[in-house]
Amino acid sequence: MTGTQRSSEGLDVRRRKLLFRSWHRGMREMDLILGCFADAEIGALTGDEIDQYEKLLEIPDTEFLPMITGERPVPPDIDCAVLQKIRASRPTMTF
Repeated sequence: MTGTQRSSEGLDVRRRKLLFRSWHRGMREMDLILGCFADAEIGALTGDEIDQYEKLLEIPDTEFLPMITGERPVPPDIDCAVLQKIRASRPTMTF
């Protein structure tokens, strides 16, 4: 997989930026996890979920990946519905 499978056509500017950021994290594992998630969900996220997702994308990959994989506990201040959706989407991905 080399990148997004979803077109940004039809997305508002905020969602387009999030889709791009999801695929351009810096750590390939995170590109795949967040990029695939964004491809599947970015169009359906509510306004509150978009806010949550933006906050999650601010977390550095080296801190965020262990939370997604379960190697590190998720701090209560970032445990949200979108993070749970990301974690739930992960088992179908292979590296």
